[in-house]
Amino acid sequence: MAKSPNFPGFPLGLSHFLEELSRNNNKRWFDTNKDRYERDLRIPALGFIAAMAKPLAAISPHFRAEAKKVGGSLMRIHRDVRFGNDKTPYKTNVGIHFRHESAKDVHAPGFYFHIDLNEVFLGAGVWHPESTPLAAIRTAIAEEPKRWKRVRDGKRFRTAWDLGGDTLKRPPRGYEADDPMIEDLKRKDHIAVTNLSHDDLFADDVVDRVSTAFRSAKPYVGFLCEALKVPF
Repeated sequence: MAKSPNFPGFPLGLSHFLEELSRNNNKRWFDTNKDRYERDLRIPALGFIAAMAKPLAAISPHFRAEAKKVGGSLMRIHRDVRFGNDKTPYKTNVGIHFRHESAKDVHAPGFYFHIDLNEVFLGAGVWHPESTPLAAIRTAIAEEPKRWKRVRDGKRFRTAWDLGGDTLKRPPRGYEADDPMIEDLKRKDHIAVTNLSHDDLFADDVVDRVSTAFRSAKPYVGFLCEALKVPF
């Protein structure tokens, strides 16, 4: 695997920071260790995002690698505690979302990179689409089942990725239980997931590993984009 000249890998301090944050998830500790957050998490994550811009554009020019502290590809570390039972103020993971250029206006596919203490994984596709885009994906699958199967079962894609997310227990309205595509039509999410190791994070070829994985998901994400009538 080729090295990236622009990103040497994440620092080991990232794991140490996340582990200590998980045991001290409070504002006082975070404020005391904010320099570590910047040095070991935010600055390296922004460097990774910047290094992904060119390989991501080679996959599709319609996805954004935005290396900004706020409002870019790096998801905020502060949790929204308004609606959940967990009131801890900080996320103990790193989330990087390479959004489609239209994602602010419609529910569009994206590429995702997740790091936490237990796992490192990549995602591709649409997570929790609303009813209209979900219906559009179902229509595309129902109307082009052969093409969908070629995408879903493509050797390069399925060697690297597993389909995941939530599904309905019963067929969605308008579809029969004996439809040959029924298990895909029952999906509430259209996401694919592949795992990396924590060692991959610290290697100087992590950008190339992630880029290679994202390239293998190109037909899958392209199908979803076409279904949602957004450019790929």
